[in-house]
Amino acid sequence: MKKEDILHFKNLELATLYEISKILGSSLDIKRNLNSSMKILSDFMGMRRGTVTLLDTETNELTIVSAYGLTKDEIKRGRYKIGEGIVGRAVKTGYPVIIPDVGKEPLFLDRTRSRGDIKRENISFLCVPIKVKGEILGVLSADRLFADKRISFEEDIRVLSIVASLIGQALKLSQIVQREKEELIEEKERLSQELKGRYRIDNIIGQSERMQEVFETVYRVAGSKATILIRGESGTGKELIAKAIHYNSERANKPFVKINCAALPETLLESELFGHEKGAFTGAMFERKGRFEIADGGTLFLDEIGDLSHPLQVKLLRFLQEREFERIGSSKTIKVDVRLIAATNIDLENAVREGRFREDLYYRLNVVPIFLPSLRERKDDIPLLVEHFLERFNKENGKDVRLSPQSMDIIMKSEWRGNVRELENCIERLVVMTTGKTIQPRDITYQRESAGVSLDKNKDTYTSETLVNMEKQKIIDALKQTGGVQSRAAKLLGITQRQIGYKIKKYGIIP
Repeated sequence: MKKEDILHFKNLELATLYEISKILGSSLDIKRNLNSSMKILSDFMGMRRGTVTLLDTETNELTIVSAYGLTKDEIKRGRYKIGEGIVGRAVKTGYPVIIPDVGKEPLFLDRTRSRGDIKRENISFLCVPIKVKGEILGVLSADRLFADKRISFEEDIRVLSIVASLIGQALKLSQIVQREKEELIEEKERLSQELKGRYRIDNIIGQSERMQEVFETVYRVAGSKATILIRGESGTGKELIAKAIHYNSERANKPFVKINCAALPETLLESELFGHEKGAFTGAMFERKGRFEIADGGTLFLDEIGDLSHPLQVKLLRFLQEREFERIGSSKTIKVDVRLIAATNIDLENAVREGRFREDLYYRLNVVPIFLPSLRERKDDIPLLVEHFLERFNKENGKDVRLSPQSMDIIMKSEWRGNVRELENCIERLVVMTTGKTIQPRDITYQRESAGVSLDKNKDTYTSETLVNMEKQKIIDALKQTGGVQSRAAKLLGITQRQIGYKIKKYGIIP
């Protein structure tokens, strides 16, 4: 080879390696980068059908992932097992392979069928393993027309080996990035599930320490058969906790049946619970299953258990002891598999002392007690609850109403004797009735007072007088900011000019 040819080849080699290294480091799109690199081999070095074939460690099969000068169908046909053909041999041995004339090499499979008549094409085939720290990832191969004698096979193999090394590093980096991406997705999903489990069970929301204790108890007892007694004020979500226990248990696909023991008179409640035979009493026109039978295999939730009459307490105690009962008007004993969850908002211990509730039934029910805190005891949960209710009622009413910081402050200060249920009703009323985009303190004052709720519950709660003073000061501040222009002040406050005029007159404000 002439001196100028050698210099020219060296320049081409350096340019090829430079361009390929630049391409492989340009982005994380490894397939696009490999395709561009194979084109550089063709354009700069005259190497045809540059191909990257990678090893799938699970199937031990080699498949083409990138090629320049091959059709899609030809690429699909390029599949090899370790040791099969020239490509498979390079992976098996870990050494480069040179085939000076593919038409004379019986081991050359030409599986892609991309070369036409290989006996007439004067094609050499060069194949080098792609290795990183001794690990073989695949093979880099290319064709060379052996009519050109200026460049030796050894020079070609040296260039391809350097390119294979660059490709190996790029592949490893891509694998690391992909693995980290998958791990991040898994971690995100895990955290999402953890947060869902931690902060919400069905429609129960709570991040406070008290609610975390409740959630932990729910998860612990859900898989057991123990009878549960849920205690808490009205509106704290006792039924939701009962459902959470049921739907996190093995009985989740069986019925969840509920009944309020305070909602029905004794005779009707007995029939509802245990069922009756036809003609058992006046009006019993048909045989009827009770809630215990309907709940067979599932869960029966008895709300307001403290209002159960003494005769029904006796029948319930027998069921808890024997897991059997009889319908009204029948002597046939019925056995069912029912998990019992009871709930009450009264002081059962005091009811036992006063003789209004059987002590033996109390102990049968109180196997695992769950105490639900009032909203006053978990104020950290109020912002979460408010956000949840706002999202829900905005969606239901086609609105996009938000709370002003002052309004949230009022809500946080309020006592909420009706607990979550009262807060839910309040937010729904505010979303429905508020005309602007933002709920202001005056809206809360009006809505709560119109609902018959006094804001003056305790010393920590805003009084109506305080709210009036707050509103008055806000109007004064708005007028100052707008140079006394009422229309601009009204716009700033999110009210009409007529409303601000009324307020100015009402509060005796001098513009």
